[in-house]
Amino acid sequence: MRLDRGQIEVVDSAQALILRGKTPAERLQMAVDMWEFCRRVLTTYLEQSHPEWNEEAVRREVSRRLFHGAV
Repeated sequence: MRLDRGQIEVVDSAQALILRGKTPAERLQMAVDMWEFCRRVLTTYLEQSHPEWNEEAVRREVSRRLFHGAV
């Protein structure tokens, strides 16, 4: 696989073949699952890093980080 300096992401050919074989619904579910995983990991990290924060403060910071302050 040749890398292009202007390219941000590189997908392996075998991985691309597998993804092309998935339905749009399956690909969307994969994206949703990744989003939920990211949210859970970030929530756990913030809860452990800031035990003094209540649930609302953690939820607010998760939203700020994931939505760049858009909510």
